[in-house]
Amino acid sequence: MRCIMEQEMTKRIVPIDQPNSGNSIVLGITGGIAAYKAAELLRLLVKQGIEVQVVMTEAACHFITPTTMQGLSNKPVYTDQWDAGVPNNMAHIALSRAADAIVIAPASADFIAKLAHGLADDLLSALCLARNCPLIIAPSMNREMWLNPATQRNVSQLVADGVHVLGPDSGAQACGEEGLGRMREAVQLTQDIAAFFQPKLLSGKKILVTAGPTYEAIDTVRGITNLSSGKMGYAIAQAALELGAQVTLISGPTSLAKPQGVRAVDVQSAEQMFETVKQHVGNCDIFIGVAAVADYRAAQPGTQKIKRSADKLTLELVPNPDILAYVASLPKPPFCVGFAAESENLDENAEKKRRAKKLPLLVGNLVHQTVGHDDNELVLFDDNGNQTLPRADKLTLARLLMRSIAKRQQEPM
Repeated sequence: MRCIMEQEMTKRIVPIDQPNSGNSIVLGITGGIAAYKAAELLRLLVKQGIEVQVVMTEAACHFITPTTMQGLSNKPVYTDQWDAGVPNNMAHIALSRAADAIVIAPASADFIAKLAHGLADDLLSALCLARNCPLIIAPSMNREMWLNPATQRNVSQLVADGVHVLGPDSGAQACGEEGLGRMREAVQLTQDIAAFFQPKLLSGKKILVTAGPTYEAIDTVRGITNLSSGKMGYAIAQAALELGAQVTLISGPTSLAKPQGVRAVDVQSAEQMFETVKQHVGNCDIFIGVAAVADYRAAQPGTQKIKRSADKLTLELVPNPDILAYVASLPKPPFCVGFAAESENLDENAEKKRRAKKLPLLVGNLVHQTVGHDDNELVLFDDNGNQTLPRADKLTLARLLMRSIAKRQQEPM
């Protein structure tokens, strides 16, 4: 564990390297019912500040109109290989040269076959053949079409050629059947695309994250909990995955969907979380304690519902285990990152907590700035002082934080 230096803390507001991300993407849409999802995907990509140029096949225009995609992208939509508005009539060359990647969503069985065999009989297929940037596809088709040996051979060939395949997922299909072949949902694809562009700074690293609240039973129907949504912890798990880490997420009760690719363990109480952490912490490289663990629990939870009466009710509370302190005090601890949500005096209280638990890094915020909000501001406390991550959505902050952790974790302890 890095020794804790007794020195004056100084406030720093310095930029952290921004995550690498595709600033410009060509979104290709082929013919399939999942083309409607491409509109939501486009909206989410633009919301992230990505410039998106849409290219549609003739078949795609039967499912969703270029007018819709133009309205969402604020750019003209290209459908014709012989568009006279493109210099030299070479749209298949010009459109890909400024792109960081081409994303085909949905990618139909027919279009996948074209890609696998190098066909270029329309604008989008010619664009893919003439590209000088990565190609990402999100397959979408009937389950039998997906499982057909021809499709599987074509997909295998694309993977061998360096094409990145996202999905498909399993579930109900428009034809009424159920199975593999559904295009991934737009939210998941947006995360997958963002992850593609992240540098794999944590490749091979094992990270253990705790997230969400804990629930401490008072009786069979009542309990003590807090207002933690778990969003920050889940965003950190997602960001760690994007950087190539193997992530185990120990989560208290939340309604959030687990990031795809994490090893997730659900718990309720602080004691359950503590026992689960002890089971998994031995082989992790980084421990990030984001969970809002209840400080106290009922000494004797009722085995039946406590009946209401006119008398006062007195509960005896006993302290819960300090999970972060336990991990940090192990003989060979992982790189430990703590979180402190304070209602006042953030700098003083957070730094006091960091020193008491001998943490190389503690992340602090003010409760009133985070509870009930989807954005936040974080302050990083370490031996060198304070560093502020300006207010942003939680996934953006998580990506910045994980890049900072990756850099610190590589430094000599």
